[in-house]
Amino acid sequence: MNNNEPLQAQRTEREERVSHLSERDKFIMTSTIQANSSFYLPLREKIEYPANGVLSKVLFKDNNCQYTLFCLAADTSISEHKSTRNAVINVIEGQGTLTLEGQEIQLEPGLFVFMKAHAPHALKAEQNLAFVLTLSESY
Repeated sequence: MNNNEPLQAQRTEREERVSHLSERDKFIMTSTIQANSSFYLPLREKIEYPANGVLSKVLFKDNNCQYTLFCLAADTSISEHKSTRNAVINVIEGQGTLTLEGQEIQLEPGLFVFMKAHAPHALKAEQNLAFVLTLSESY
């Protein structure tokens, strides 16, 4: 196995998890940070908005959780889908609407949203929107 195969496998797995994105949406993959000790990141410096669609950056991943920075261009929609894992959204900046189990929730900076595994949800960015999505195992 060459050195690129594990990274390619991770990218393929991530691409499958976002298969609900429309053809119009662009999804850009980046490398995952491997941490052997505690660390910190200035999140606002990591935010980059694509011209359209979605840009995501996996900030950290371990055996239990994955922390991903999502940056959505204004007027980007993610159609209704479900996750097999629990999820938390922490909004950093921008405005949008999350439809969670049929209820519309206005996304704005500082909002924390918990989504139970298998909860149907969809998202629309009304302005450029940045948030950290945390996926965790459902027990």
